[in-house]
Amino acid sequence: MEAVATKWTLDPTHSEVQFKVKHLVISTVTGTFKQFQGEAETEGDDFENAKINFTLDVNSVDTNQEQRDAHLKSEDFFNAASFPEIKFQSTAFRKVGSSEYKLEGNLTIKDVTKPVTLDVEYGGSAVDFYGNTKAGFEVTGKINRKEFGLTWDGITEAGSIVVGEDIKLSINVQFAKQA
Repeated sequence: MEAVATKWTLDPTHSEVQFKVKHLVISTVTGTFKQFQGEAETEGDDFENAKINFTLDVNSVDTNQEQRDAHLKSEDFFNAASFPEIKFQSTAFRKVGSSEYKLEGNLTIKDVTKPVTLDVEYGGSAVDFYGNTKAGFEVTGKINRKEFGLTWDGITEAGSIVVGEDIKLSINVQFAKQA
């Protein structure tokens, strides 16, 4: 008998997408994307080999500073007018420990798609007040922004780099099982 596919939908009210980047090499700027959506498809209730899709709305970027957010949306960085979404499509979701997984997939930023590998910690599943089954995950990883066409560089008069190349990702997501 074949396992039944289970659909899970991202619960945005219990999820967050954060990124961190070095600023002037001495401090870190944290930003979030406020609008995103995602879904997972699993065989039964086991998440191993799950198929995961995720989309971020570039225009929802928020670094707590309007001018910086506008710069990030401009052609110097994300070019939100031409490329309003960042997309992730999984190619593998492998269990590597009791609650640890490796999530592999293709990340598309602007018009560049590259394979990435992210670390995932499964927080478990629980039934909420309304009888809905939820599953929680913490996803972390690092990408080099220049590999995705985010090549803007600023150098201060003293020669300091304004924005680091490595972007640290920290994503906490809760999925709701669909009936």
